[in-house]
Amino acid sequence: MSFDQDTINKVIELFKNEVIPAEGCTEPIAIALATAKAREILGCEPEHINLILSGNIIKNVKSVFVPNSGNMVGIEVAAAMGALAGDANQELMVLSKVTPEEMVKVREFLAKDTVHYTKSDNNFKLYIKVKMIAGSQSASVELKHVHNNITEIVKNGETQLKINDSGSKAKLEDDAAILNIKLIYDLAKEVDINLLKPILEKIINCNTAISIEGLTHDYGVRTGKNIKTSIERGFYGKDARNLSASNAAAASDARMGGSAMPVMTAAGSGNVGLTSSIPVITYCRENGLSEDKMMRGLIFSILASVHIKNNIGRLSAYCGPMCAAGAVSGALVFLNDESYEVVAKAIINTLSGVSGVFCDGANSSCSVKIANGTYAAFDGAASAMNGNVVTPGDGIVADDVEATIRNIGELARDGMRETDEVILEIMTRK
Repeated sequence: MSFDQDTINKVIELFKNEVIPAEGCTEPIAIALATAKAREILGCEPEHINLILSGNIIKNVKSVFVPNSGNMVGIEVAAAMGALAGDANQELMVLSKVTPEEMVKVREFLAKDTVHYTKSDNNFKLYIKVKMIAGSQSASVELKHVHNNITEIVKNGETQLKINDSGSKAKLEDDAAILNIKLIYDLAKEVDINLLKPILEKIINCNTAISIEGLTHDYGVRTGKNIKTSIERGFYGKDARNLSASNAAAASDARMGGSAMPVMTAAGSGNVGLTSSIPVITYCRENGLSEDKMMRGLIFSILASVHIKNNIGRLSAYCGPMCAAGAVSGALVFLNDESYEVVAKAIINTLSGVSGVFCDGANSSCSVKIANGTYAAFDGAASAMNGNVVTPGDGIVADDVEATIRNIGELARDGMRETDEVILEIMTRK
């Protein structure tokens, strides 16, 4: 299948917009970006910081370590670090240059009980509004829909920036709406790899580096290290499936555990970026596949993750790495030179088995979910290559892969709405 240049350009641009570097979990980083920007607008150190946050932001920041904080956790830490030591020009690397000396000031600031937050009463899944006060001066910054998408800036009651409430969200959805699994399959086979080679090299280098970090140091529940140790003592076999789960989980262990190393995200999520890339990299290396093949597999896996995640939303009760698990299963079949039909069956097989996995916030258990999703991806791919697929009409499985993905989106957006609220209520009990 040949593509017109306009389609290629749109997909390349989408890939570049969806795959960006971030340090740490993207939700506390988004808070830090908003407070760093508000501090920039305010022009001086704040005396008070008030936050209004969507439930999903609260859920994903409450229990996760903030990078360069000295193993500190939570909303107040992220907000104070952004305000006192962040660089808004670095976007999702906003905390990358925070020093131990600056953290002394952050701790002193926090000790004064200067940061407070409440849950927003709107329906946005990703919403942050910061108001800073210093004497008679004030500044507020609003961020919506996407982790680095600032939509409003106000200083001393005067609006400096106001972006249409739904414009950015609609644009993202429209841009990703071009995707389907068949297009992704054909484009990954045919596209000039040089168009994406620099960003693909960053994905390989950054995400592999943080995986090694998680395998060689103790972070979180050490899921990746546990699998590696089990391979070494013979409890697990040393095969691509177990190595992929170990490597991917280790990267999440490090990321959720406070490592300051950057990751290349996908669809607004570091864990989706890690899940969609590391198993593909590991499989190719274990099987001696070429760099060109690996990069094409990454193109497929990441774009398929973006496509599936676009049906669900940036933040939801549906676990993001499970979207990536479906994409990885298709990528594994793709790497084995199977037809589109077999690729589609692999994605259906995998998604049918993992779509009950919910997101209970960013925390150490993310690495466990990533390991399980990676195992499911290999199983779904193997089943498809052996000629098997879950029967249409069984549960959420539809007649084809696109209809199945739409069903999962409906499940995540509508069916799991109350689940999201219950999870947040459980997580915030005193």
